[in-house]
Amino acid sequence: MAPGIIEPEPAVSTERSRSLQMVTEPYDDTLRFYLNGTKVVIDSVSIDPEITLLEYLRGTGLTGTKLGCAEGGCGACTVVVSQLNPTTKKLYHASVNACLAPLVSVDGKHVITVEGIGNVKNPHPAQERIAMGSGSQCGFCTPGIVMSLYALLRNDTDPSELEVEEAFDGNLCRCTGYRPILDAAQSFSMKNSCGKAKANGGGGCCMENGNRGDKNGCGSKRTDGANGDQPIKRFTLPGFIEYNPETQLIFPPALRKHQLKPLAFGNKRKRWYRPVTLKQLLEIKSAYPSAKIIGGSTETQIEIKFKAMQYTASVYVGDIAELRQYKFNDDHLEIGGNVVLTDLEEICLKAVEHYGPVKGQPFKAIHKQIRYFAGRQIRNVGTPAGNLATASPISDLNPVFVATNTMLIAKSLDKETKIPMSQFFKGYRTTALAPDAIIASLRIPVASEKGEYLRAYKQAKRKDDDIAIVNAALRVSLNDDNRVSSVDLVYGGMAATTIAAKEAVSYLKGKKWTDPATLEGTMNALERDFDLRFGVPGGMATYRKSLALGFFYRYYHEGLSELSVKASDIDQDARGEIEREISTGKKDHEATQAYEQRILGKPNPHVAALKQCTGEAQYTDDIPVQKNELYGVMVLSTKAHAKILDVEIEAALDLPGVVEYVDCHDLPNPEANWWGAPNCDETFFAVDEVFTAGQPIGMILADSAKQAEAGARAVKVQYKDLPAIFTIEEAIAKESYFEHYRYINIGQDEGAFDENVWEEADHVFSGVVRMGGQEHFYLETQACVVVPKPEDGEMEVYSSTQNPTETQSYVSQVTGVQANKIVSKVKRLGGGFGGKETRSIQLSGICATAAKKTKRPVRCMLNRDEDMMTSGQRHPFLARWKVAVNKDGKLQALDADVFANAGWSQDLSGAVIDRGLSHIDGCYRFPNVHVRGRLAKTNTVSNTAFRGFGGPQGMFIAETYMEEIADHLGMPVEKLREINMYKPNEPTHFKQELKDWHVPLMYQQVLQSMDYNKRREAVEAYNAEHKWKKRGLAIIPTKFGISFTALFLNQAGALVHLYHDGSVLVAHGGTEMGQGLHTKMTMIAAQALGVPLSDVFISETATNTVANTSSTAASASSDLNGYAIFNACEQLNERLKPYREKLGKDAKMKELVHAAYFDRVNLSANGFYKTPDIGYVWGPNTGQMFYYFTQGVAAAEIEIDTLTGDWTCLRVDIKMDVGRSINPAIDYGQIEGAFVQGQGLFTTEESLWHRASGQLFTKGPGTYKIPGFRDIPQVMNISLLKDVEWENLRTIQRSRGVGEPPLFMGSVVFFAIRDALKAARKQYGVNDVLSLQSPATPERIRISCTDPIIKRALVEPREGEKSFFISI
Repeated sequence: MAPGIIEPEPAVSTERSRSLQMVTEPYDDTLRFYLNGTKVVIDSVSIDPEITLLEYLRGTGLTGTKLGCAEGGCGACTVVVSQLNPTTKKLYHASVNACLAPLVSVDGKHVITVEGIGNVKNPHPAQERIAMGSGSQCGFCTPGIVMSLYALLRNDTDPSELEVEEAFDGNLCRCTGYRPILDAAQSFSMKNSCGKAKANGGGGCCMENGNRGDKNGCGSKRTDGANGDQPIKRFTLPGFIEYNPETQLIFPPALRKHQLKPLAFGNKRKRWYRPVTLKQLLEIKSAYPSAKIIGGSTETQIEIKFKAMQYTASVYVGDIAELRQYKFNDDHLEIGGNVVLTDLEEICLKAVEHYGPVKGQPFKAIHKQIRYFAGRQIRNVGTPAGNLATASPISDLNPVFVATNTMLIAKSLDKETKIPMSQFFKGYRTTALAPDAIIASLRIPVASEKGEYLRAYKQAKRKDDDIAIVNAALRVSLNDDNRVSSVDLVYGGMAATTIAAKEAVSYLKGKKWTDPATLEGTMNALERDFDLRFGVPGGMATYRKSLALGFFYRYYHEGLSELSVKASDIDQDARGEIEREISTGKKDHEATQAYEQRILGKPNPHVAALKQCTGEAQYTDDIPVQKNELYGVMVLSTKAHAKILDVEIEAALDLPGVVEYVDCHDLPNPEANWWGAPNCDETFFAVDEVFTAGQPIGMILADSAKQAEAGARAVKVQYKDLPAIFTIEEAIAKESYFEHYRYINIGQDEGAFDENVWEEADHVFSGVVRMGGQEHFYLETQACVVVPKPEDGEMEVYSSTQNPTETQSYVSQVTGVQANKIVSKVKRLGGGFGGKETRSIQLSGICATAAKKTKRPVRCMLNRDEDMMTSGQRHPFLARWKVAVNKDGKLQALDADVFANAGWSQDLSGAVIDRGLSHIDGCYRFPNVHVRGRLAKTNTVSNTAFRGFGGPQGMFIAETYMEEIADHLGMPVEKLREINMYKPNEPTHFKQELKDWHVPLMYQQVLQSMDYNKRREAVEAYNAEHKWKKRGLAIIPTKFGISFTALFLNQAGALVHLYHDGSVLVAHGGTEMGQGLHTKMTMIAAQALGVPLSDVFISETATNTVANTSSTAASASSDLNGYAIFNACEQLNERLKPYREKLGKDAKMKELVHAAYFDRVNLSANGFYKTPDIGYVWGPNTGQMFYYFTQGVAAAEIEIDTLTGDWTCLRVDIKMDVGRSINPAIDYGQIEGAFVQGQGLFTTEESLWHRASGQLFTKGPGTYKIPGFRDIPQVMNISLLKDVEWENLRTIQRSRGVGEPPLFMGSVVFFAIRDALKAARKQYGVNDVLSLQSPATPERIRISCTDPIIKRALVEPREGEKSFFISI
């Protein structure tokens, strides 16, 4: 929590407070609601008025509902709130973000959490299907996803496929790639839910056969108004629990009769008011004008949580029925200011039906904007009034209201005021609304019956659930000769407020719309209206300007198409935006049948999936609160590089609940402050100087999280700024490097690099590759609970870490006790991806220091912004390459300087750059290679391990130079790849022979399965016919080396116990973070011991059961721990052998163990394994670097809209060689999840730093965009390589590691985008080689085009002018 950024608002005068007290004196002070069917009554004295619904639920022990971001952006906290909707007068089950909802908002309603709908023994069908369908990996996001699906089913038992797909637009998942979740959810859709449906192998259900109205058909519905009665879904997929709406939690009958009473409760610091009539609200506003009005709390809760805003009096207005009505009038639709956006969607559809498509244009535009406005959870509580009052310059609705000349009706106690929307916004976040007034309603005029055309547009980084970069509502009225009689061109995202393009409006009036000069004149005027400077706040000057022009260009031609003009006058391709189909996917489920065993090779579900789906799975912060526990919040640096002059803690220690402050002075000695692997060059607490914004300075300890946050903000740190370095280019210019330096230098036949090659080759090409980093965005942030014991300095550390042993080691160091007294435990992680391999150590060490000092348990779970500021990212890379190639396409030599942005400390950066160098060949053979790697030392957060660990960066460099060389040669890149692809048993540049090499085979199989050549012809034909929409195609191979590059890490231990009842307890050194490691390990043990899978259990990973473990990383954990477990099981089998012979082969384990025990046989075994053959030496370039390579090939087709930079992936075909899969369901899940994570890396995920402050800007889901449900490929086909022999693979089951290798295949989308951009540029005669930087965001896609619009939108920096953001 960054201290001291915003001061609390001053309290309002006592006089006003007294007046408010008098108005609200008769109000009730008791909250009444139902929770999972049970009545809850809360006396306001016993509750913190600032508590959110999420904090209340978790405080009562309902920990299934998770905290993922605290800003309503990830959906992990989704619950369902049921109420009689005052707008529709029907029962509605609203999915809402519990992290934003104030507790007062659920009075008189029924709150349903994931625990309330089912449990492991009796799961809800939604829980069961997601679990059994591999829709839960780490499981942290799963309860929220389950509740979104549950809400959909409660509101509509027969949802359409589209409704199912869009139901999750407010949920994020980082593990699964979404495909299995959607497949499970679609089993409830109208098309798939009926047993007779064609999709389920039947002859067609009643709806497919045209008998929807048949009273006996499954599609028949009966409704009974507010009762919300629903029919039983009579058919269901085989093997699944039937979904029967009549057996669901009923809406409590008492709530149907519940009379809402006005509420007032709180304390001196904060009071809540909940009026139930408009008059009561106006009385409150009259008495206390500065009272904060809360509708959905979607903005206010973020202000409170992240900006430390304090509102003494808050008024919840969501239960005032008068503000939630609507009425169709002759010339306008009037909507109450507090109609929720979900209801407004439906009202708009009704309005289009009521007024007709022409007069209903404004409502169609509003509906379009709402559809992509935030997620369903936000739309279920957000309101137009809230949207207007916050006056956001990028609001999607405000431009439509202004362009339609909507009239805002403001009411105060003594008057009603009409404010035209064109006069409402006065400046940044300021409006014309009087302090004592509220927005009562909006009167939205209908469009004219003739000559009026209205459209709305929006462009964001991600299609769903994203704030706009630029949006617009454009309206024109034409007279009979097509001259403009009135016009409104209103934009958001182009200024500090919603703004009209005044010059363009002025120019257009009286002009003939059908005259081509009108378009050109308007574009010129728009350039003057939006003459953005390069360093404009928010950045992206060229892109934003191009969108303003592009939106009008599209609008002009859409308008023209409505008129009687020649077809040749209309730019048809400019009309319409990219629309997605319903996404689908296929997997080859027969791939593993040839080698299936009793247990191994079978697609068993994740062992904890059902627990995760029911909310019963426990994560670190779900551990019950310990006695005398303190909560810690770190005090973080706000400067990128500065001297610390002073740290003032007195004000913090004076705050209620604050107990202690901890910093470097509380460590046993100065040396104990240093940590890092492999180099100890980082401190737990900053000493005298900070080297990055987000570096820990100390920790405040308090009785609660909120008190600790307040305490951390109250700590005042005085700095003296020092020069800071952010980018690799700056580091190179200033020669700011870490000492680590690696190279690989090899020539033909393993001799020296032949320098003559540069003269002898037909061509020498060079280029620069730039690739941005990536935030891990695991849904569970870094979390830790440390429990000190009363004796000998013992301590238990529960940490969300991939590295329990290193946690133990550093906690031992900071507490000054031996490691044998520290026990580090991990039950499961809510995602890791490498971000919890080392960076979790920082939090554990600080919490342990605090626990040692206070002798009390200490807990800390980082807020999302704190996590992103402190935990590091994937390393950004920059490479300068030079390649010699002959005219036939045969590669001759590669020379490259590769730089990684390490951040302010080394962490694992050395190993990351090493792997980057080892993968820089991609899948291609070079006779001569000389590559060098350096680590740039900068003042950004210390970058760290991330799935792929430098491999994706190295392979991205490879595929980039392949693409650019092919363009230079005028050769199809697919042919260049085939010519140079490694052949079996050829050596790599680090002299490792490629055994079991199947990339060439899979490359051909994917070309065939995708019908690639025909698709190429179709793509070229499409691009020739379309001016603005372009399609692209790419096919990318991958090889990923499996082993830790640090030799000593390639070892693992295991402990297996047999018990009297025949059950088996397994412990191993790997941690479960969603990758299915425990599932595979239990399968290996069950197969080896000959017991049922249900008899094998793994409790946790702990340093007192298996010691000296390696971190769970490098995709090697199944290989290492699996063989260690197998080794232990072999020992036990050997000991049980005499008893199997004696009791017979059918004897159960219970009998064998019983007999062996009485013969005093050891029934526990300690297994061990170390990877053989490996041991690479850098420099001499000797030894084997990897045990084997996991391989794959992916092909993709995409479509881009070059007018906006928008894009969609039409299809992806993926084939992976994972050897003989231990569990294909787990492996397919890893492939899907890694691919989509890789797609995000190369497209939507961009990290930005704020130049002025040096702080990370993209530090939450609001600004950092991982792919969502509707960003995945529309068609996703995945198969595993089969019908081959793995002769040289000596792993457990002959399987290959699969966690990291598929990630790079997400780059196929990037290269397909590049392919489409080449077609777009060629159209305008630009044939030079395109150097496209990763990620290919919509902005980069658009500015890589060369059309006249982007050229006229170009904004050049003035002398000395710099961009608002730094892209690192």
